[in-house]
Amino acid sequence: MRIAVYPGSFDPITYGHLDIIERAADLFDRVIVAVSVNSGKKPLFSIEERVEMITAECHHMKNVEVRHFRGLLVDFAVQNNARSIVRGLRAVSDFEYEFQMALTNRKLNAQL
Repeated sequence: MRIAVYPGSFDPITYGHLDIIERAADLFDRVIVAVSVNSGKKPLFSIEERVEMITAECHHMKNVEVRHFRGLLVDFAVQNNARSIVRGLRAVSDFEYEFQMALTNRKLNAQL
């Protein structure tokens, strides 16, 4: 089974996020939208509200589930048997940051 995690704060969820979730749902058997708790930010919506909003928007996608997590994304991915992490790029400048994050995640867990 091909399982992917799509992490983010989703505060709030946007049409861009939803587009990525829909595309990922077409590519993977299971997509876990992982709503993160970022202690460095003061969120507009609580973690519960964000999970509820995303769940409501994704109810028609049967292979998508929404969960929240704290800690390292790599640990969350391993706990959920995910082998892929889905990320979105808004601009070319995002690529370098995401590439570095991918390398770091790969060092922490070579199966991701």
